[in-house]
Amino acid sequence: MASGTALIYDEEMTTHKLLWSDPLCDIEVPERLSSSYEQLKSYHLVERCVRVPAREASEEEILLVHSSEHLEVAKSTQTMNEEELKRVSGNYDAFFFHPNTYRCARLAVGATLQLVDAVMSGKVCNGMALVRPPGHHSQRNAANGFCLFNNVAIAAEYAKLKYGLQRILIVDWDVHHGQGTQYIFEEDPSVLYFSWHRYEHQEFWPSLKESDYDAVGLGRGKGFNINLPWNKENTTYISHILQVGMGNSDYLAAFFHVLLPMAFEFDPELVIVSSGYDSGIGDPEGQMNATPEVFAHLTHFLMQLANGKLCVILEGGYHLKSLSESVCMTVKTLLGDPVPQITGEMAPCLSAVESIQNVRAAHKPYWKWLMYEDTSFLQNLSTKSHLLKKANANPSTEHESKITNNDETVKVERFLELHMKNILFPVPPIKTATTTDSKGSAHLLPVPIHLVKEMDKTEIKALVSDFYADLVKEDKTLLSLGSMLPILDKILKKEVRNGIAESPTSVSVAVALRHSVRFGFQRVLCIFVGDMQIIPNTEDGKILVIHICEKEQSGKTSSKHYISLNWKEDAEGNDFFPAVLGFILPVAYSYQPNLTVIAVGPNRSLGITGISLLFALLQGLAESRIFAVIEDTEINVMQSVAKALVGASIPHFGVYVPPTQEKVNKIKILRDQFQQEWKMLQCSVKDGISRN
Repeated sequence: MASGTALIYDEEMTTHKLLWSDPLCDIEVPERLSSSYEQLKSYHLVERCVRVPAREASEEEILLVHSSEHLEVAKSTQTMNEEELKRVSGNYDAFFFHPNTYRCARLAVGATLQLVDAVMSGKVCNGMALVRPPGHHSQRNAANGFCLFNNVAIAAEYAKLKYGLQRILIVDWDVHHGQGTQYIFEEDPSVLYFSWHRYEHQEFWPSLKESDYDAVGLGRGKGFNINLPWNKENTTYISHILQVGMGNSDYLAAFFHVLLPMAFEFDPELVIVSSGYDSGIGDPEGQMNATPEVFAHLTHFLMQLANGKLCVILEGGYHLKSLSESVCMTVKTLLGDPVPQITGEMAPCLSAVESIQNVRAAHKPYWKWLMYEDTSFLQNLSTKSHLLKKANANPSTEHESKITNNDETVKVERFLELHMKNILFPVPPIKTATTTDSKGSAHLLPVPIHLVKEMDKTEIKALVSDFYADLVKEDKTLLSLGSMLPILDKILKKEVRNGIAESPTSVSVAVALRHSVRFGFQRVLCIFVGDMQIIPNTEDGKILVIHICEKEQSGKTSSKHYISLNWKEDAEGNDFFPAVLGFILPVAYSYQPNLTVIAVGPNRSLGITGISLLFALLQGLAESRIFAVIEDTEINVMQSVAKALVGASIPHFGVYVPPTQEKVNKIKILRDQFQQEWKMLQCSVKDGISRN
């Protein structure tokens, strides 16, 4: 499998700049690129990436998407004086030309295509292109919203033509709707386009009816255009910083309840991100609450698709500190670094849930995963009653607004300086560990796995007699603890990121959970697949158990911190996606564990593909600290889990099988039962939402 992360940057793209005063365009500055690149250097990320040179796109490549008239206008600006440039720029909505704009735009397209080539040829696994001008607003025949050529749309057409791709996913997390990309692909079922965007019931630019949730595509493209409009207008403060929009939990909810289920069903061969960071905190355009680490989580999820083939292309982002930190979070994740703990309350706001519900209802006719979902449209949205009518601004209020914006910019910079120090942590020197005695199976595991010496028998006896005597009754169990506890200790001490132990699961897991809490971990998530003889005490909330088994275990009823999920995987393929995306991930993110323990015990009701899916998606939690305990007869599972933990390859999740009505109802019953405790489960409002 390909490895490595490409980074494409060319200083030439900073020469495109505004030559006259225009308050609409003055935020799109060359420093957007240079400050992002400098921040990458300061985190020592540039030297860890594979450097791929940019190139100028050919005219033929640009014409894959754009008209020859549009290309000729762009070419003609190279020799214009300032007055002529200003006049031509005035023909478009929020765009400016500079004599070097055409060359920069060709470089932006060429850099994007270079990244697609590097990923598709196997030179690298994934990568990011820092480009200007951005692209997602530009249309076949028009520049628009700082964009001249649609970099991402050209890349998708190029990939289809050159590599014969039939399914490409474009994820647009910029705060503005990429209407240019939508127009280009709205009749094309080979491109699934997802965009979330500040909308405010068509009050926010580009203020189009077709940016709403009911624009699902046209003709054969119906169902392949997903618009998630953000309508929230109520204001909040983060560290005294005024923000009006969505936060980390809203973005994650959109992924869990809309994008990821569609993406896994679509099964793309390539994922391209229109990566606008004006959806991050402090941005003067977006005014959202999302902090930089959320982009690490979103990137991590997208890396599980298309066998890891992921191309991230810069779009917007106008607060330089917020932009550059978010770029770094994205690149760190592409490189395989642990994902930082997400911050903020894990509960989507009412307006976000309303939008999610309407998108699911709009797309129900087109997607198998929604077939049995109980979805209905909401007409009376909570935000419609208090739409802010913007008065005509006069010069004095504009001046005051500039001063306020400058104050806010400084506040956000200070906030982010402290915030990044709080969330960033030293990466453990060792990624994955197991013990020297893995019943002879250690040699079958991936090469980068680190071998840890077993614990001495007298050491274990002392430990057990002091703390775990009620759990450990046999000498055979003592021996298995000797191979399990040294790995767990290294994870708890943050010397190792994750580990895998081959051990009889029931006692080993009970000891591991108690040992972790005794060590000082306050929130330990345990996912147990199979028969679980010893169920830990979860009343104090320090342990959350999600038990996946074929039948309900007698004598134990579900409660907030012990949840039984009865599931038998389909023999034809993997139907476990809705359980993981619609229930397990939302509960896990609501809980925010410090450690994740995943155990595969006897009589497991999941196949290797379902287990692989759990390991892949849950690595975004707990700073990627995962401890796997696998029943000692399960060598195939051991190998698959070890590959996922080492990052040697993206696991194969099997053939997508839509869930039966019975299974969808199971998830719905659990969601209804637990959504007040674990608020990330909320994806509809009919049962009432506790937080606005």
